Amino acid sequence: MKSTTRYISDYVYEGTNENGNTVRVDMRPNDEKDSQSPVELLLTALASCVAVDIALIVKKKRKTLVDLVIETDAVRKEVNPKGLTDIHHKYILTSPDVKSEELQKIVQITLDGYCSVANTMKANITFEVEVKSA
Repeated sequence: MKSTTRYISDYVYEGTNENGNTVRVDMRPNDEKDSQSPVELLLTALASCVAVDIALIVKKKRKTLVDLVIETDAVRKEVNPKGLTDIHHKYILTSPDVKSEELQKIVQITLDGYCSVANTMKANITFEVEVKSA
């Protein structure tokens, strides 16, 4: 899996995957933003990753999924590096035949075993650098 991130301006970047799909990353003040920041994208990626698995498992169990909303609330450190310390999801599933206990188990299974984003948040990160003359 590959991704390329390109400078647009000091606080705006564009990421492109190997299939050519792009996402704009915006770190400007909230009143100037037109896209999500890297940390916001991380939270969205985590919730979306879990959501896909929830939908697939619910349907595999031959249950009805009418709607699914995931509200995310996160706590971020005040000092650099301003990483996330706590993430809380509220899963709101609309279904005539899924019970709360079932959804609880599905979410736990997904976070523990299926969601690659949750697993990646524990990943080892390595790097290399290259400087080109202008």
